[in-house]
Amino acid sequence: MRGLFRHTAALAMTQPSTSLPPHVAIIGGGPAGLMAAEVLSQAGIKVDLYDGMPSVGRKFLLAGVGGMNITHSEAYPAFLSRYAERAPQIAPLLRAFGADTLCQWIHDLGIETFVGSSGRVFPTDMKAAPLLRAWLKRLRDAGVVIHTRHRWLGWDDNGDLRIDSPEGEKTVQADATLLALGGGSWSRLGSDGAWMLPLEQRGVGLAPLQPSNCGFEVKAWSELMVSKFAGSPLKNIAIGLNDDVPRLGECVITATGIEGSLIYALSAPIRESINQHGSATIHLDLLPGKPVDKIQSALSKPRGSRSMAKHLHSQLGLDGVKAALLRELTPADCFTDPALLAKAIKALPLTLVKTRPLDEAISSAGGVMFESMDERLMLKQLPGVFCAGEMLDWEAPTGGYLLTACFASGRAAGMGMVEWLQRKG
Repeated sequence: MRGLFRHTAALAMTQPSTSLPPHVAIIGGGPAGLMAAEVLSQAGIKVDLYDGMPSVGRKFLLAGVGGMNITHSEAYPAFLSRYAERAPQIAPLLRAFGADTLCQWIHDLGIETFVGSSGRVFPTDMKAAPLLRAWLKRLRDAGVVIHTRHRWLGWDDNGDLRIDSPEGEKTVQADATLLALGGGSWSRLGSDGAWMLPLEQRGVGLAPLQPSNCGFEVKAWSELMVSKFAGSPLKNIAIGLNDDVPRLGECVITATGIEGSLIYALSAPIRESINQHGSATIHLDLLPGKPVDKIQSALSKPRGSRSMAKHLHSQLGLDGVKAALLRELTPADCFTDPALLAKAIKALPLTLVKTRPLDEAISSAGGVMFESMDERLMLKQLPGVFCAGEMLDWEAPTGGYLLTACFASGRAAGMGMVEWLQRKG
C-alpha cells in the first residue's frame, strides 16, 4: 500500500538534505484531514493537525454505528453518477483514489472488508473504531502531531492561523494549511459551518450550506397520523419524483413528515424542487410488486358487509401505516371507485414543504466552490491554503459515497500541498 504514496516520497527526496522540512497545519481531524496528514508525513513533511473536539474522527465513528459502510462496490460509471452535477470535479479524485484503492488501503491497516448484499462495502467487524485506532497509530508513528480541543478561528493580520486552545488563543505559522472542517451538519461533533465566515471575508466563493441526506416536513399530518403512526416504517414501497423511475426501498413516517434511506436517496432533487417552487410532490407506490390492473381487479371484488379497511387487508394485504397514508392523502370519493383507488395506491401524492434543520441532516450540500480552487484544491484567493472533504461544494447519497469522496479529496489535497511546497522551494 505504501506504493500509493510513492509519488509524495519521491518529491520529498528531491529536497536538499540540509534544509528543514516544511511545516504544514491541518485543520480538522476527519477522514479528509487524516488522509492528507498521511500523504504529507509520508513525504517527510512536518504535520500538525488541529481539531476542536476532544478527539478526532467523531463523525466518522458515528457513521460506524450500526455498521461502518466505508464505500460501494458498484461499477465506476454508476459510482461517479452519484455525485450528480459535481461528477466532473469528483472524477479525477476518484480516478486517483477510488473504491478499490480505498479498500486496499484499509487492508494495509490490517482491517479486512466484505461486500454486503446491497453492494456496500464494510469492515469485517462492521466497526469504525478499530480502523481509526490503527490509522491514528500509523500517523503518530509517522510523526504527525495531533492537537485536540484546538479550534481554528481564522487568520490574524499577519496571515497566521488563530487557534483557540485550552491554554488560550495562540497563533500558528505554517508553510501551507489544509482546511478540512466538514460541512454544516452535526454541530455537536464539530461540523458546524463556522468556517464559512472567515473564508467569505477573504473573498472565497462559497455556496450556501443546505441539508443533504435529510428528512422533510409536510404541511401538517392529522392527529391520527402523529399519535398512532409517527415512527412507523414504510417497507417495500417505491417513491418517484417528477418523471423519474420510482426507487424501491423503505422510509419512516415522522411527527412532522418523512425520513429514511429512500428519502435520503432523493433528498437533493426534493430539496431543489422546494427551493424553486416552494414544495415538492413525491408519489408513493404502496404495492410496487403489483400492477395497477391487478390492484383494480382485487378492489372490484364484492366486499359485502366488510369495511373498506378489511377489504384492503384481505384483498391486497394493505393495512397499518400504508392504509393510514391512503386515507390521509386520498379524497373520500376515491374509495368508492376501484379504478381511482388503484391509481392512488400506485402513485399516492405526498407534498413536502421544507427540509428538516441542517443540524439534523446526515450531510450537507454547499461550501467551498470548486471554481474557487485550482486542480490541486488550493484556494485561488489564498495561495498555500487548501480545502478538502465535506466542506467542498458537493453532495452524494449514503452508501459509502460520502466517505469515499472525503478520503479521495484529502489525498488529492495532500498531494497538491506536497507539489506546491516543492515548487515553492
